[in-house]
Amino acid sequence: MRSRILIVDGHSALFSWPELALVHARNSASARERIVKILTGLQDSTDWTVAVVFDGKGLKASSETVPGGIAVLYSKSGQTADSIIERLAAKYAQGYDVTIATNDRMERTTTEALGCMSISIDQLRKEIGQAGDELRNTLRRLG
Repeated sequence: MRSRILIVDGHSALFSWPELALVHARNSASARERIVKILTGLQDSTDWTVAVVFDGKGLKASSETVPGGIAVLYSKSGQTADSIIERLAAKYAQGYDVTIATNDRMERTTTEALGCMSISIDQLRKEIGQAGDELRNTLRRLG
């Protein structure tokens, strides 16, 4: 069985997820921290390796990865998160089961053409809910 990778379009998630959109309107850094925390929980409770990609503002692309955490990537100024997502999709689609989570229809079509699966942000939220339910059930069974 091939390893599973989930790549999340960070801004698509922030603007499409009602609770996160409210936080983002007040403090964008807090909203990004919240989505990273949620996605870290998803990675911890499933077999997915998770990365989230945001549009950046710096002179060069950057990334943050805490040991055991998810990969957090930022595009450089003048570059979109979509271009990074597409590059990752092209790089990993042949050797892994890659899923892209975004509400951007063009991005979904492009990454599907590269051999990836795609899901909407609403579908991602359902996956997160199911993973949480499964974890709670497992903990209940264990005592």
